[in-house]
Amino acid sequence: MQGEKQSPIMKYFQCGHLPAKLQEVSKIMLETAEDMEACLPGGPEKSAGLRKLLEAKDCFVRAALQD
Repeated sequence: MQGEKQSPIMKYFQCGHLPAKLQEVSKIMLETAEDMEACLPGGPEKSAGLRKLLEAKDCFVRAALQD
């Protein structure tokens, strides 16, 4: 929401440091996290949702390593 401080967890969604193959997977989750950050008010449910999205991103990135 406009005027609110960005959630601290958002820094963990950055993907520029990853190899291109992994960036493709991670970027999808970054975009989703940014959308949720922008449209939802802060609070415990938003924090929990972003934390679970980060866990999912980590799993998807690890899955991409299996190729």
